[in-house]
Amino acid sequence: MTLDTVAHAAKTPDTEQPWAELGLKKDEYERVREILGRRPTGAELAMYSVMWSEHCSYKSSKVHLRQFGEKAPETDALLVGIGENAGVVDVGQGYAVTFKVESHNHPSYVEPYQGAATGIGGIVRDIIAMGARPVAVVDPLRFGAADHPDTKRVLPGVVSGIGGYGNCLGLPNIGGEVVFDACYQGNPLVNAGCIGVMKHEDIHLAKASGAGNKVILYGARTGGDGIGGASILASETFDDAKPSKRPAVQVGDPFQEKLLIECTLEAYAEKLVVGIQDFGAAGLSCATSELASNGSGGMTVTLDDVPLRDSTLSPEEILMSESQERMCAVVEPEKVARFLEICEKWDVIATVVGEVTDGDRLEIFWRGEKIVDVDPRTVAHEGPVYERPLARPSWQDALQADDANKLARPADADELRAQVLRLVSSPNQASKAWITDQYDRFVQGNTVLAQPEDSGMVRIDEETNLGVALATDGNGRFAKLDPYAGAQLALAEAYRNVATSGAKPLAVSDCLNFGSPEDPAVMWQFSEAVRGLADGCLQLGTPVTGGNVSLYNQTGDVAIHPTPVVAVLGVIDDVTRRTPVAFADEGHLIYLLGDTEEELGGSAWSQVVHDHLGGLPPKVDLERERLLAEILISASRDGMVDAAHDLSDGGLIQALTESCLQGGKGARVVVPDGADPFVLLFSESAGRAIVAVPRSEELRFTDMCGARGLPATRIGVIDGEEIDVQGQFSIPLSELKDAHEATIPNLIA
Repeated sequence: MTLDTVAHAAKTPDTEQPWAELGLKKDEYERVREILGRRPTGAELAMYSVMWSEHCSYKSSKVHLRQFGEKAPETDALLVGIGENAGVVDVGQGYAVTFKVESHNHPSYVEPYQGAATGIGGIVRDIIAMGARPVAVVDPLRFGAADHPDTKRVLPGVVSGIGGYGNCLGLPNIGGEVVFDACYQGNPLVNAGCIGVMKHEDIHLAKASGAGNKVILYGARTGGDGIGGASILASETFDDAKPSKRPAVQVGDPFQEKLLIECTLEAYAEKLVVGIQDFGAAGLSCATSELASNGSGGMTVTLDDVPLRDSTLSPEEILMSESQERMCAVVEPEKVARFLEICEKWDVIATVVGEVTDGDRLEIFWRGEKIVDVDPRTVAHEGPVYERPLARPSWQDALQADDANKLARPADADELRAQVLRLVSSPNQASKAWITDQYDRFVQGNTVLAQPEDSGMVRIDEETNLGVALATDGNGRFAKLDPYAGAQLALAEAYRNVATSGAKPLAVSDCLNFGSPEDPAVMWQFSEAVRGLADGCLQLGTPVTGGNVSLYNQTGDVAIHPTPVVAVLGVIDDVTRRTPVAFADEGHLIYLLGDTEEELGGSAWSQVVHDHLGGLPPKVDLERERLLAEILISASRDGMVDAAHDLSDGGLIQALTESCLQGGKGARVVVPDGADPFVLLFSESAGRAIVAVPRSEELRFTDMCGARGLPATRIGVIDGEEIDVQGQFSIPLSELKDAHEATIPNLIA
């Protein structure tokens, strides 16, 4: 068989090529031919197909994502922004923190364990590539209906994959969430986030510069697993009739990744690396083209030198393979020997596969012949950009007019009590301990807060107790009702969750999960969510540092709810002053901060009691969110509160239940004069929190709230062994505990 070299391609322009099977549109294939001035070789076609996929090129979302740069708030904290493997922010004392959230949705449906495990592996390598030591992971998850048979297949596999990989790496899993909804039945969302820590001077970027510098591939051998995996799998709507769209999911080896981490960090410490890139989606195609494109010259690569697990792989398969635990470093010639020594010490395979040139081409050779000769920018950064048609869905008005506030409410106190128990035992509000107990939350000894706290928190300096907090949130039901407001509500909730722990919100990463971009209604949802998030971040002063877009989360013509997941990173000067969720001290006073309105659209109550989705989501007041955060942070720092919990899914009664159960203490609650007990307990108005205030601090705390104009209402006291809503009902903690904790184990058993 004739090798498809560059010279051969130039001589055989009419050779038919499988561009459609590789996910390219006809006009995209023609554009590749136009760029090259000839037909592509098989290897070049492989590279363009994976790098121009939706997952890698963001071709349908770029025009909207520009808002994150155009509307970016001014801040001195941002050190590295959008465009690198992960964003980096200054957290003080010479420390920088890098963090990011990404998706591994489609692979996790096909093969739950490996799909989720390699999602953790991939996000961790993004953090390593920035020069940081990973210190914690988080996992925002969405599954189909909790009682659906396939959920019993997907959920345990995903949880095992996350726990198995993260636990083996020795990284604590400190946050995330689990949501069940029938809309995710065929498209579960497995988003993974990671936090890394470094000093300012240790930041590394993905660029190949310096002619003559060597390109070193190190880590695991390249195999046939994951060929075109995430890059193509996540760029097409699921269709059972098209098995070709379901390529092999990558297989992870966390022990190999742990060696890769330590090897890379030691090379950093000795200043051996000029540029670095991890191997994620699109594998070698991505690493080489992005390094060359971001650098000051070109690159040559000899594909024969790539260590293989399978000697039968074709050059196209080597370029498309997404085998895990691999990285690519650019190293000066005189430092190569030492770099290889470090790799050998850590039992990491390392091979020089190419070098940086003073030209502007990426040239790849196989068996002495040139099989790739491209401008790397056209592969990595100059792919198609689509302004997809968008249109407000025809059903949106009717959905918003179907007001949840008009739904039948409990007729008496007994029915109110029954609905409380029904809510706290529903799959979305029930305890997730069955899941989170499979994760090591405290390995490394620096975890300060972890699930089920409002945000995860880790100490990053043992002497000063400097720490960072991270919260991820996203409510697809709110976003379905109003994607602009829904995105801002996700931002507000994550922002609030960081503040309740006592940390100051600094920056944002996001994972934008939507249906097919070829559906104008989906693109309208996407554009509105991005606009809402960009506007919200500008108002709150929290820049978007990077993130991920996951499209085609759709089966046939049925899309998931628009689900923008927002991660907010915060900093706390002294982790010993953090505020937990648990009510721990009897006699402390319970204050409700913020205003409660009659806002039930998209609420947990409307879903659990009426299986209803309609109306408008809660109103967003970002200035109120900022004020609430300032109060919570000040109160935490100055010792005015001993516990704090945000109000979101499930409203006040859900927050009270969680704080009481975590602390093992009951609460006596008084309904304020003129308030509707039902609205007080179940409304999901934003910008609210509950706090536990020692009696000795009550005057100081209420004076602070009054001076700053934040409504603060005393609604009760921590006391006894039940939640007693006076004049309405009481529920023993033992009964609440049984209802709250039994649901998930019973569903999965």
